[in-house]
Amino acid sequence: MAIRNNMAVATRSLDADMTVDEFKEWLRRFDTDRDGRISREELRRAMRAIRARFTGWRSRQGISYADADGDGYIDDNEVDGLIEFAQKNLGLKIVAY
Repeated sequence: MAIRNNMAVATRSLDADMTVDEFKEWLRRFDTDRDGRISREELRRAMRAIRARFTGWRSRQGISYADADGDGYIDDNEVDGLIEFAQKNLGLKIVAY
């Protein structure tokens, strides 16, 4: 997973739809330790990139919502829960196609 910390690459507009695959690829850019999982801090950085407010609180809520196995990280098997959280709580428009 190549991570780029370029804000032009990492920043998404809340106005445009993105596919599930685009969301996953966008999220991978914040996996700074390249362990294949998203930590609360990595999720907070992703939320900051979309200019979300209260990123510390929201990142805790997102991990809590999507972390099915309770290990404190979002892995590939839990991304669908994070997508649901992002749609409901962050206003992201994520579509299947």
